[in-house]
Amino acid sequence: MGYDFIIIGGGSAGCVLAARLSENPAAKVLLLEAGGRDRHPFYHLPAGFAKMTKGIGSWGWHTVPQKHLNGRVLKYTQAKVIGGGSSINAQIYTRGNALDYDEWRQMGCEGWSYEDVLPYFRKAEDNDSFENRYHSKGGPLGVSRPRAPLPICDAYFAAAAELGIPRNLDMTGEQQDGVGYYQLTQRNARRSSAAMAYLGPARGRPNLTVRTGAQVRRIVVEKGRAQGVEMADGTRIEAGREVILSSGAIGSPWLLMLSGIGPANHLSGVGVAPVLDRPGVGANLQDHLDLFVICEVTGPHTYDRYAKPHWSALAGLRYLLTKRGPVASSLFETGGFWYADPDARSPDIQLHLGLGSGIEAGVAAMPNGGVTLNSAYLRPRSRGTVRLASDDPGQAPLINPNYWADPHDREMSIRGLKLAQEIMRQAPLKPYVLAERLPGPGARSEADFIDYACRNAKTDHHPAGTCRMGSDPEAVVDPRLRLNGIEGLRVADASIMPTVVSSNTNAPTIMIGEKAADLIRADHGM
Repeated sequence: MGYDFIIIGGGSAGCVLAARLSENPAAKVLLLEAGGRDRHPFYHLPAGFAKMTKGIGSWGWHTVPQKHLNGRVLKYTQAKVIGGGSSINAQIYTRGNALDYDEWRQMGCEGWSYEDVLPYFRKAEDNDSFENRYHSKGGPLGVSRPRAPLPICDAYFAAAAELGIPRNLDMTGEQQDGVGYYQLTQRNARRSSAAMAYLGPARGRPNLTVRTGAQVRRIVVEKGRAQGVEMADGTRIEAGREVILSSGAIGSPWLLMLSGIGPANHLSGVGVAPVLDRPGVGANLQDHLDLFVICEVTGPHTYDRYAKPHWSALAGLRYLLTKRGPVASSLFETGGFWYADPDARSPDIQLHLGLGSGIEAGVAAMPNGGVTLNSAYLRPRSRGTVRLASDDPGQAPLINPNYWADPHDREMSIRGLKLAQEIMRQAPLKPYVLAERLPGPGARSEADFIDYACRNAKTDHHPAGTCRMGSDPEAVVDPRLRLNGIEGLRVADASIMPTVVSSNTNAPTIMIGEKAADLIRADHGM
């Protein structure tokens, strides 16, 4: 059975594309997702994020040893479930800085300036707080204020003010600078994933087919055109108009290379016959590296106590009755944007206040309760790669973010860590903070901080750039997201970003899906 459009990857962008393209009843659309359905309640409860980096709904991948982090291997959570990252992330709704997109345009990506993409952010939104130039109501994606802040959040705002960092009531509006509550991809205190927001209302359409547990083996290319896909079981599915790859910044280049599209020397070296020599596939990998301060608290000021069974039961009951409390919290819904480099063109540090300790895999938990302040440098100069380990699609890709390859990134990261420390040491937080435990008073010299970072740094789960968009011959896709060198094949996800945006990447990926749908409809007269 053939389809007009085959979308590979049911993540944030893939769900948007499936819903938007199937709005035309004449278009037959197939969405293929390697992961399963989102039936487990952890996918829908806001606090379920705490379980996500510990295994549920992910591929279980790791980086290769990171040369500039003393050879450390980092856990690299990438979603394997319908809805993709939007089903397992911390639901933080940020867009990056307006200048990120203006720089894309300056790099040759016509149609991708901030003013070009802002309508797509607004089109997606159903915002419970704002309706103005930057925000709208009535879109598919629930965007909401937090339901479960704690008094320590206000103390954090006051502590930041001691350092001259202002309060910002809308960090996705006119100004990004400052600290505040993030808006969240939630509706009625439930996660609003792309699967729920976009696919949910579209599932009854007879022209839309959604298959989960559907692993694509390769994209079939004949005579310079993508004809369809070959599944893991060897069956072939034809695409009459286009194959659209939306498998994320790791999955999309991985599948392109398994299909023979990528650096020819590398492909030949692992036993894949090259179909198109495209060196940019899998290059240009960028990610935000996260460092954190963990403090022990003076009492039950965070949500750590709810990890105990009887408290967990009480939290569940409170959520059922009021839609508030710890279950309604994403646990990282407070934060902000500020500067490591005071001369930076816009904030280059992002902060996330974690209302507990040990929330994510590999992060220490305080036995008597704690609070975490994460810091990430937003515009890394280091570039990494995604490569094949072999021609076996069952073998994980080789993920090398190449963190800190550029020493500038290390310097800015350490400055961001010290900023987080300074905030946590301010007077307004003293009633809440007993002592800093990590990095702790033992970290004094620059070498101490670097050593701490090498042992504890983690990904912020924001990979981007591996199928770079541009107008130059080396670009993987053009500004209409068409793959250069093969007809009928498009890429639409965070992999097309020329540079990673200065924030979390989920809302920008949904925007990419919305814009891609319009580009596709225009190209096919839909």
